[in-house]
Amino acid sequence: VQLQASGGGLVQTGGSLRLSCAASGRTFSSYHMGWFRQAPGKEREFVAVISWSGATTYYADSLEGRFTISRDNAKNMVYLQMNSLKPEDTAVYYCAARQGGSLSWVQSGRVDYWGKGTQVTVSS
Repeated sequence: VQLQASGGGLVQTGGSLRLSCAASGRTFSSYHMGWFRQAPGKEREFVAVISWSGATTYYADSLEGRFTISRDNAKNMVYLQMNSLKPEDTAVYYCAARQGGSLSWVQSGRVDYWGKGTQVTVSS
């Protein structure tokens, strides 16, 4: 599976962005998908995960309900809708995929594939 994230950019505080992750391969629908981010000088951190079916999602507690992960298995796409953005959301955002296992494994970064990141910058 190859992953390509897009949709990043520069946005003002309080604004919104929707990130997209395009996946190659016929078995996309069998993968749990996750979003992570890495801010300058910090370690990469978990943002959100969605199960292969889309039925289950988990988010980092720090997001306070501002982000929503979704997927379209027919299009091999996963999305991250980000609302009420804050300067501390500034980071490179990565999508990731894991086939099988629990969603907690994805949350801990134990994934099979990483995509190239997309930069999100939130200005104050």
